[in-house]
Amino acid sequence: MRRGLKPWILVCVVVAVAVNIRNGVVAQPQVPYGPTGRFSNGKTTVDVIAELLGFDDYIPPYASARGEQILRGVNYASAAAGIRSETGQQLGARIDFTGQVNNYKNTVEQVVNILGDEDSAANYLSKCIYSIGVGSNDYLNNYFMPLYYSTSRQYSPDQYADVLIQQYSQQIRTLYDYGARKFALIGVGQIGCSPNALAQNSPDGSTCVQRINGANQIFNNKLRALVDEFNSNAQDAKFIYINAYGIFQDLIENPSAFGFRVTNAGCCGVGRNNGQITCLPLQTPCQNRDEYLFWDAFHPTEAANIIVGRRSYSAQKASDAYPFDIRRLAQL
Repeated sequence: MRRGLKPWILVCVVVAVAVNIRNGVVAQPQVPYGPTGRFSNGKTTVDVIAELLGFDDYIPPYASARGEQILRGVNYASAAAGIRSETGQQLGARIDFTGQVNNYKNTVEQVVNILGDEDSAANYLSKCIYSIGVGSNDYLNNYFMPLYYSTSRQYSPDQYADVLIQQYSQQIRTLYDYGARKFALIGVGQIGCSPNALAQNSPDGSTCVQRINGANQIFNNKLRALVDEFNSNAQDAKFIYINAYGIFQDLIENPSAFGFRVTNAGCCGVGRNNGQITCLPLQTPCQNRDEYLFWDAFHPTEAANIIVGRRSYSAQKASDAYPFDIRRLAQL
């Protein structure tokens, strides 16, 4: 199989946090001609992983992928989308996880037509890697936004995580029914450490908000358990968990070891921690972008994404991936 045709379907992108738009559709790298939909100053974690897997180009978004291009992978991410259908509705139109999976079903039909029959399509899809990173918005743009959403009054953090995991698992089963066999489930990052969370909830502007991070950890623990459940029940499929929360914690606790100087403020933003309002059009960002952990009020810089992507692909610590990393998943 030629290098550029290596199968890798991307269901949605993990980009930890955003109040305006997030889980952005992968398009092209940052260029002077305008925004790319990445919500960063360069590559996302998914871009980095794709490079390490041997792709010659960036994974095209579902909105523009056409013809045999879909055999090089498709990205179904949608800004502000979550597991729950209402998540992010205050920000406008978006495609929730269910809608993204429905779009994938359309792609499967196209793959069948291109390859000629269902058996060939099933064989091809079984070699693809399905990278799924969703859930951050369900906290940032839902549970911890009580003026817009009632979920924090309806559910305790543990109950809410159960609801999310139940809905999440339903979509995973649908993906499985439509040919997916290699899954990388990416955990939620440390939303309580974002410049926006620090600006709003941290007295000293640097101590992460445990109330938010604690809820994120509950979700991640249940997601990791879901990996065990699916690996036990679906013998012809493989599921792994990527510990984005833990990887990011290393960057926050020992930033200088990774080349970071600023971890509590965005490179581009307005107000306290550059996090009260996210990066605005025509705003001049910081010059030393590689020294900042966060690009704006919510999203990591390319420098941070490169580290997370590399450790997702090839785990540097036993806790980075469970039961193994993306590199091994690709080899199976």
